[in-house]
Amino acid sequence: QETCPSVKNILLLDSEGKRVAVKYYTDDWPVLSAKLAFEKSVFVKTQKASSGAEAEIVMFDGQIVVYKFIQDLHFFVTGGDEDNELILASVLQGFADAIDIILRNNVDKRTALENLDLILLCLDEIVDGGQITHKDKVQWFT
Repeated sequence: QETCPSVKNILLLDSEGKRVAVKYYTDDWPVLSAKLAFEKSVFVKTQKASSGAEAEIVMFDGQIVVYKFIQDLHFFVTGGDEDNELILASVLQGFADAIDIILRNNVDKRTALENLDLILLCLDEIVDGGQITHKDKVQWFT
């Protein structure tokens, strides 16, 4: 039985690993301290990477994590170890592209915080209860 790929969380962290916007869709991290510990661990594991325009993929704690960095923002999408990393990467790219549109090509922490309400709305549009709603960023704005 093939299941629809799901997203466990989407994280937008700053260059120090602190939260800008995060959304968890599963109970894999049931309490805030577990979520913060995961965020710190994944940030530390990836911060030395030279993620450029393309998404990078890493296995971490039994999860697939795809990530990319833009300016002082770090984008992460986490899925289960059996999820399709290419689909997770397309969600990551769509989220990054949507943020680029929302922030009018000025993707940085300050501008992200000024538009946090739109970023959180975007997170709600991308994934609903862990299920990917649209892979096309244009659909998120229509």
